[in-house]
Amino acid sequence: MSNFAFNNPAFQQQDPRNVATYPGAPQAAQGAQNASFTHASVDAATNAQLEGMYAAPPAGAIETDRMSVEDTVWKTAGLFAILLVTAAVGWVWTLGGISAPRFDPYGGNTVNMLPWIIGALGGFVLAMVITFTSRKTVRPALIFAYAAFEGLFIGGISAFFEVSWPGIVFQATLATVSVVGVTLALFASGKIRASKKATKVFMIAMIGYLVFSLLNLVLMWTGVNQNAFGLFSTEIMGIPLGLIIGVLVVIMAAYSLVLDFDQIQQGVRNGAPRKYGWLGAFGIMVTVVWLYVEILRIIAIARGNN
Repeated sequence: MSNFAFNNPAFQQQDPRNVATYPGAPQAAQGAQNASFTHASVDAATNAQLEGMYAAPPAGAIETDRMSVEDTVWKTAGLFAILLVTAAVGWVWTLGGISAPRFDPYGGNTVNMLPWIIGALGGFVLAMVITFTSRKTVRPALIFAYAAFEGLFIGGISAFFEVSWPGIVFQATLATVSVVGVTLALFASGKIRASKKATKVFMIAMIGYLVFSLLNLVLMWTGVNQNAFGLFSTEIMGIPLGLIIGVLVVIMAAYSLVLDFDQIQQGVRNGAPRKYGWLGAFGIMVTVVWLYVEILRIIAIARGNN
């Protein structure tokens, strides 16, 4: 067994001519010495390369061009930043100023509903385009535009509700953040997960709710039901129907968030391309906006005309 101490390059950096001219040294000694030099050089280069790899930061989504949770979080934050900016524009545009006017049932202080209408229509059209074309290609520009229109819608409808029920925007925002935070915490801890059976029930409930909402809009537009929230204002045993349905819808929205988180997790696990992180961020934004609007309506129905 050779002595490992002699593997140190310091012991091998000799002049080969000294070995070759040593009396009685065989010619094979020079070849062995050259091989030792080559082996030491390769080992040193390999060690330096490994040390450089260990010292380098881990490859992220940009280097790998693969979807990651961190990259999706940043994309989501960017979309909500756009939404908040345009929401401020929609708020000011709706009220015609920075501060909300006092509510006047006789129309003394009216609000401009144009931002609400433009944001709702633009957001709906873009959501349909993004949803049905995302299988072929992902267009981040369309998702940016969707966030801008949704912000306009959120700002407009929030200002409208704030005029009628002062303080409701803060209440709805706090409730929305609480639901999202609790759902995310439960999902991260593994307490709740998406399942095929629950997803089927969710889809059936969603279709039923969409049909009910569409019927309610038709009744309100045609004047058949002139209540403030249409069928949602109907009372059952003294409890507004909107409160009962609203609680169920909040649960549905929370499960929709679970589905969004699960899809992002699957995309990361399967090594999906990085661009699909935009779809994950888009799904979260759609669900959070839906949740906020539903909570806004629940609080308004609960507060009534007070």
